[in-house]
Amino acid sequence: MPNTKSALKRARTSAIRRARNRSAKSAIKTYIRKFKDAVAQGDNDSARLLYAKISSLLDKAANKGIIHKNNAARRKSRLAAKLKNPA
Repeated sequence: MPNTKSALKRARTSAIRRARNRSAKSAIKTYIRKFKDAVAQGDNDSARLLYAKISSLLDKAANKGIIHKNNAARRKSRLAAKLKNPA
């Protein structure tokens, strides 16, 4: 248990940020899973829409510091490669 007022506040804010970060990461993973399923089924239209959504989510997460900007760029690049060549 935190002993000082500042430590107590840090614990509170950390819990709030942790929940927000987990939510954002979970949403990204969910959309990536849907994207991979769409690519596997050959549904290019929905895969393109999902790719656009994923790109937006990754960029927002990188801007907020939830993930590193290079991590976002790498994921977008790999998904774009999958979209271009599903095999």
